[in-house]
Amino acid sequence: MELIDFILHIDQHLQVFLQDYGMWVYAILFLIIFIETGLVVMPFLPGDSLLFATGMLAAQFPESLNVWYVMLLLFVAAVLGDTLNYTIGKEIGMRIVNFKILGKQPVKEEHIHKTHNFYEKYGSKTIVIARFVPIIRTLAPFVAGIGRMNYATFLTFNVVGGFIWVFGITLCGYFLGNIPIIKDNFSKVVLLIIFISILPIIFSIIKEKLNTKNKTLS
Repeated sequence: MELIDFILHIDQHLQVFLQDYGMWVYAILFLIIFIETGLVVMPFLPGDSLLFATGMLAAQFPESLNVWYVMLLLFVAAVLGDTLNYTIGKEIGMRIVNFKILGKQPVKEEHIHKTHNFYEKYGSKTIVIARFVPIIRTLAPFVAGIGRMNYATFLTFNVVGGFIWVFGITLCGYFLGNIPIIKDNFSKVVLLIIFISILPIIFSIIKEKLNTKNKTLS
């Protein structure tokens, strides 16, 4: 429940962070993005909503949070995070997939399967597209590592995807976040962002079920 509250009211929590920690908020934001993209067992951390709220906060308090500095910092965090995740997947990927804590797998096979489906459909571009899809965002570089994608190819899509994701969503928050209807209904905006983000997963599940049904009928 605390995580849900944090995600839905992340604008308020970030404002508290800014008031309590000052310049250290840059490090906090860096760590959240780096951990979400870099550790395959942490796919539930807020990404899109955090970037939007960061841009919104930078517009409200430009003297405390410089939008260009924070975007550059979070871009580096996103690229480094995906690079770490790729390396983990390449070196010890299958051991992590099969690893269990109290009888449960931190990395669920169904999520790995959905990520594989993304790769089958979009190829290397998955690294860019996945930036905007929760869970898949964290698993895509990990699966790329397991599949030993060419590192130069991975790095290219990693940098392009990280740039579009961080700068695009943060600037949306910066320019749109202070519009009254958005500012006053931020939790609903977060839910809308999450819904739009998971649409590719929903479409993928529906398509998979329809294909299975058609095969059964035939």
